[in-house]
Amino acid sequence: MAQKFELLLEQYRRPNGQRWNGQELQDATGGAVSRSYVSALRKGRIANPRFDKLRALAKAMGFPPELWFGNLDTLRVSVGAKRDEGRGSIAERLDRLFDIVRDDRTGQPYSEEDVARMSAGDLSEEEVEGIRSGHIANPTVDKLLALSEVFEVDPSYFLGREEKPPLLDAEAIRALGDAQSRVILHKSLDLSSGEKDMLIDMIEHLGHLRDANDTA
Repeated sequence: MAQKFELLLEQYRRPNGQRWNGQELQDATGGAVSRSYVSALRKGRIANPRFDKLRALAKAMGFPPELWFGNLDTLRVSVGAKRDEGRGSIAERLDRLFDIVRDDRTGQPYSEEDVARMSAGDLSEEEVEGIRSGHIANPTVDKLLALSEVFEVDPSYFLGREEKPPLLDAEAIRALGDAQSRVILHKSLDLSSGEKDMLIDMIEHLGHLRDANDTA
């Protein structure tokens, strides 16, 4: 819990950009969380804090209370993404994920082979190595989505402010984030133009059937 508190203090700062201290949190919570309680929580002396205390801190600092109970690695990545926002190449950001995220079973960082295996065929070990090293400087969107799924981060983590956005709208990116949709896409690549038209007609027909059932 102490580690999570430190990460939350780093990410959810005061409006002036400074980290909260104990006195400020005591004041912001109206005394619900004392300065000494904040200090004890940061030092790990309170292993199982009461929910009302956590809720008061979350409200004062401006984050949803459920973050207290989230995965620690995911929270580390979230903080790292915010800190690195707008900086770093795709290779550097991927390398940071390798540094931060750990295998739950072993506690060790993932290898490139592990990531390729966890992508269920969407990435080869060579592709992971190429993206991480920067030899593949502009990976395709489906490769970034596969990496996002493996490391459980939002795809936008890989796209900094200085990068040009992909030539896909939000709906297309959301569709590519679905495993079954990606299978349909991959299977359709080798179809002829006429066969693709037939596939589109079938999908539209299924949509009409679904709409009819919804209104029945």
